[in-house]
Amino acid sequence: MTAEKRVVVRPDAESLAAEVAARFIGRLLARTSAGKTTHVSLTGGSMGARVLAAAAADPRRDQVDWSLVHFWWSDERFVPRGDADRNDVGAFAALLDQVATPGNVHTMAGSDDGLGLDAAADAYAAELARFADPDVGAWPSFDICFLGVGPDAHIASLFPDRPEIRVTERAALAVRDSPKPPPERITVTRPVINSSRRVWLVLTGADKASALGLAVAGASYQSVPAAGAKGRKATVFFVDEAAAAQLPPQSIED
Repeated sequence: MTAEKRVVVRPDAESLAAEVAARFIGRLLARTSAGKTTHVSLTGGSMGARVLAAAAADPRRDQVDWSLVHFWWSDERFVPRGDADRNDVGAFAALLDQVATPGNVHTMAGSDDGLGLDAAADAYAAELARFADPDVGAWPSFDICFLGVGPDAHIASLFPDRPEIRVTERAALAVRDSPKPPPERITVTRPVINSSRRVWLVLTGADKASALGLAVAGASYQSVPAAGAKGRKATVFFVDEAAAAQLPPQSIED
C-alpha cells in the first residue's frame, strides 16, 4: 500500500455514490469559485451514472459555475448516438442535461457519424489536443478522472494483456474485438489517464474484490490495468464493503 493509493469504504452503493458526489461537487465548487477552468473525465457503468445523479441532487449544485467545467470520457462504445450502450447517454440523463454548457461537452463519435473506428479515435485525439496542457502532453490535465473497474480489473477500454494497455505514444485508440461487448470501442490511453491530477476509481460488489486487491497491492498494470491508474496528486479507490472484503484493514482509510 503506497501513500499515493487510498481506499475509502462505504457500506453500500447508495452511500458510496453520495460520498463521491459530495467530494466531486465540493471540488468543482472550490475551483470554479476561484475562476479556474476544470476538465473532468467521466466513466460509464451503473456507478458512473449513480454518482452523477447524486451530484445532480446535491444542494450545492447550482453554486458551481458550470461554464468553467469541461466534460470528457475515458472510453466509449462505438455504437450509434443515443444507443443505450453508450456511456454518454447515462451521463446526460443523470447530470449533463441539467448543468453542462454545450460547448464544454466533448463526446466521442458514434458509429452513425460517418467516421470509421480509427478515424473516430483520431478525431477524439484531435479534440483532446485542442485543450492540451503543455505540462502533461497533447491532452488536457483532468482535475478528476473517474474510472470504473471491471471484475477483470480493466479500466476505460484498456483490458488485461492486450496491446492497448501498452500504448504510450497516442492519446486515443480504436479497440476491436473487445473482451466485453460491444466489440468496437474508443479509449484514451494510460498516459492521458495518468496525467490527471486526481484519479478516482469507483467500484462496488463482491465480484470486484479480487481486482481491487490486486490493484491496491500494485500488480503489473499489463495484467491488472487498474493497478496502473495513478493520479499526479491523488489516487483514490472508492468502494463498498463487498468490494473491500479481501483488503487488509490497514489499507483502508479511516
